[in-house]
Amino acid sequence: MGSLTTAQLFNVRGLVVVITGGGTGIGLMMTKAFVLNGASKVFIVGRRKERLEEAAKVSPHGNIIPIVGDVTSKDSLIQVADQVKKEAGYVNFLCCNSGSLPETIPKDSAQVSAAEFAKAALDQGMANWNDAYAANVTGVAFTAFAFLELLEAGNRNRGPGGSQSSILVTSSVAGFLRGARANTPYTCSKNAVTMLVKHLADKFGPYDVRVNAIAPGLFPSDMSTGLVAAGGEPKGDSTEEGAYPRSFIPAQRLGKTEDIAGTV
Repeated sequence: MGSLTTAQLFNVRGLVVVITGGGTGIGLMMTKAFVLNGASKVFIVGRRKERLEEAAKVSPHGNIIPIVGDVTSKDSLIQVADQVKKEAGYVNFLCCNSGSLPETIPKDSAQVSAAEFAKAALDQGMANWNDAYAANVTGVAFTAFAFLELLEAGNRNRGPGGSQSSILVTSSVAGFLRGARANTPYTCSKNAVTMLVKHLADKFGPYDVRVNAIAPGLFPSDMSTGLVAAGGEPKGDSTEEGAYPRSFIPAQRLGKTEDIAGTV
């Protein structure tokens, strides 16, 4: 029987990790989890160089490597993967975390006429939906494709934990929601990426690369600011129990770094 100690079960020492959107929000929480627990190199990918460089200061070991890249661009993803190949040679763990939150339909169908709702929905423009799918679904798929060979190579360079190379996709609890509070294009894109994970797990299985998803609720981040504001002013620390009513969040708080770190 293998060790059941937490030190072994959650062992990430020596791993080479890539995290898209790793400089802010949930991605930064993931970054902290790996660098503070012994990962060899953590490459964080994002569009804003200054945010990445600021995030890199989190590590006392200097093992965070920022790379400017865009998950909605195939050429950019290939360049990022090439840089990681040159600097590390392989990848053990890929976090497909980048995403975007589109504008929602600004009318509640339970409160307005069909004509009003249709106008509000059509006024969004298709680009609002297409951009969401480009970042939240297509971008995840092509990130996985771009890193597949490096992940396969990671199986020949496993860390002390001995785990197979793995992809973890950030979906969202929103992918399971419906109703007035649901952002339709966002929830649909997150539901789609959950299905994508199932397909990738099947397609990447022959290469011994595992693919899974997590579905976080509300966490403090740049992207969630508007959603969090809907809950009103928190009572004290927004990540402590009692900050919000149960009608807004059953746990009565926003997620915190420990929640993500333990999971990933």
